[in-house]
Amino acid sequence: MMSSLRQMREATVLKHMEAENAHDFERCIEAFSHPRYEIVATGEVWDGHSGVSTLLHENKKGFPNFHFHAEAMHYADDAIVVEGRFTGTHDGNWRGLPATGRKVDFPLIIVFQFEEERMVCERTYFDIGTPLRQLGVARDPNSRVGKMATAFNHPLVVGKALIRSLFRG
Repeated sequence: MMSSLRQMREATVLKHMEAENAHDFERCIEAFSHPRYEIVATGEVWDGHSGVSTLLHENKKGFPNFHFHAEAMHYADDAIVVEGRFTGTHDGNWRGLPATGRKVDFPLIIVFQFEEERMVCERTYFDIGTPLRQLGVARDPNSRVGKMATAFNHPLVVGKALIRSLFRG
């Protein structure tokens, strides 16, 4: 990758992250040639201005003080990969979960994809279980409570699968 193209892409990513951390979502979205977020942990794709705006406002509603902390940048032919952390306090309704007042702090990887100098996608990778455990709505499967929940739920899951298989065949 040419040095000037790499510098241009890096500047775009830094401006985008700065705008997102300032909760200036219009400026954040302007960094894209066509806005698109892909959240791998949930399988969600937020496409277009309206979709991306909805996602960003939903995050702010649930975590009014959310902040992304970039820790390292890596470069590929068509992408910039950022390692970082998401932090925030769950002070509002987020995806149907009422405010818990709990803090989240979890690592993530973001791949900013480019076509030449144009940013075309932000793809985010993280373990969805980590923030859910921090919010108190999921359990570590190796904890005592997690093991009890697994033991209780496992027969139900197996039973449902057995019933489904009987009706398919």
